[in-house]
Amino acid sequence: QVRLVESGGGLVQSGGSLRLSCLASGRIYGIRAMGWYRQAPGKQRELVATISSGGSTNYADSVKGRFTISRDNAKNTVYLQMDSLKPEDTAVYSCNADLRSNIDYVFRDYWGQGTQVTVSS
Repeated sequence: QVRLVESGGGLVQSGGSLRLSCLASGRIYGIRAMGWYRQAPGKQRELVATISSGGSTNYADSVKGRFTISRDNAKNTVYLQMDSLKPEDTAVYSCNADLRSNIDYVFRDYWGQGTQVTVSS
């Protein structure tokens, strides 16, 4: 009854930009933190950036100064603006939300299906 759907991934040259979006939909009662994670082939999933309901942000050191996370609470959407992309940013990017549905009102982690970002050198 709750879905997170990412969009905006694709292929871009080194130095280019992409903007990811993630829409949370369904029987949502409230959302706390939202964030983006990524997993490259053969590597563990890692945090990219998170944003609280109040707008406080946190970034991985590897993306600071290049990526910007934002959210639109009215639209239950989180964004990731990625600039100055590097080949090492290539990964599947997944959206995460700490939210509660109006089914049981318990906060849980929800994940999107992921979107591929490929940066060519």
